[in-house]
Amino acid sequence: MPASPLRDAIVVGAGPVGLLLASELCRRGLDVELLERRAAAGRGSRAVGVHPPVLAALEPSGITDRLLAGAVRVSRGEARSGGALLGVVRFDRLGVRFPFVATQPQHRTEAALAAGGPEPVRGATVLALVRRADHVVVRVEVEGRVVERRARIVAVATGGAGRGLVFRHGAAAARDYDDRYLMADAGVGERDDADMAVVHLHRAGVLESFPLPDGRRRFVAWDPPGGETDDATRASRLRRALAARGEPGAADAITEAAAFGVRRFVASSMRRGRVFVLGDAAHEVSPIGGQGMNLGLLDAVALAPLLERWIASGREPGPELARWERRRVSSARIAAGLAGANTALGRPRSGAADALRRTALRTAFAPPLDRLFAHAYAMGFDRDG
Repeated sequence: MPASPLRDAIVVGAGPVGLLLASELCRRGLDVELLERRAAAGRGSRAVGVHPPVLAALEPSGITDRLLAGAVRVSRGEARSGGALLGVVRFDRLGVRFPFVATQPQHRTEAALAAGGPEPVRGATVLALVRRADHVVVRVEVEGRVVERRARIVAVATGGAGRGLVFRHGAAAARDYDDRYLMADAGVGERDDADMAVVHLHRAGVLESFPLPDGRRRFVAWDPPGGETDDATRASRLRRALAARGEPGAADAITEAAAFGVRRFVASSMRRGRVFVLGDAAHEVSPIGGQGMNLGLLDAVALAPLLERWIASGREPGPELARWERRRVSSARIAAGLAGANTALGRPRSGAADALRRTALRTAFAPPLDRLFAHAYAMGFDRDG
């Protein structure tokens, strides 16, 4: 097999994190190839919010302006129970450059992140990474043929499916939770809370509601295990959950619903020589109050200048890369802890436990703790935030 050209970098995975890293490396003048297993970009979406530290980190590249052009700026969040207000999280009172969360469907976010980057090679399934002294060989199946690519640096941003490319079998075990959720985006028209995230705490489980552009909202509801999985039944269960938990007016707008579970995984390392692992491939956290996509975006934007320096000088910036790895692993552990707490908070509770939960939240969202909670939910504890 003839040797392929030696590229500066190959990025495996064309989700938000891979798209951002590839575009950032291209912007810095590197020769980058982007490989993606899916034959076409997906329109489905879980991640809808870009948090303040990510908006600040992406501003120098111009990506932030593109993100904000069509996004809703969520300036605050409310916790409610039975129609009563438990507390408010005010992002607009944080002393940060972007005191809000920018929300929009994931495909719009991906388009903003990808601008200026390479077009993905689609239908490319990476089979193995072989590390050499001065490069990495990438074995990939494209259109039924196994070929080899070579690059000085390889970054794996595939989500959990690609962990086996980097971590030994058994060393990348994730924890699966019993919690299940239903999710849908629905048109609700103009509402008074059009720039507000709302969390409804209910004895039967949490309901989250996030604003999206064009008069739409994202709804996520805790779902009892063992429910029927066909489309019509899922949508019916979500409509009932909305009607019971605080969004009766939106229930009729639900025509379909997706179901998903929760997994937790935080790798203790994010690098094997010239191979790096980012985003959900390195750390997967609950999407219920979690910050998974944003963690990965900060992985990428912090790594890009270090890889540029390595390629340009030919000298590995070892101490700086070790510091990057420590900070990102630490940030992932913090986010995983917060996501786990939010998942537990949103589970069904009996009458007495539900009353205790409401009391605890009223205390937590009152001064002076309210600013601490806003800081946490806006990713203020991220080491690169």
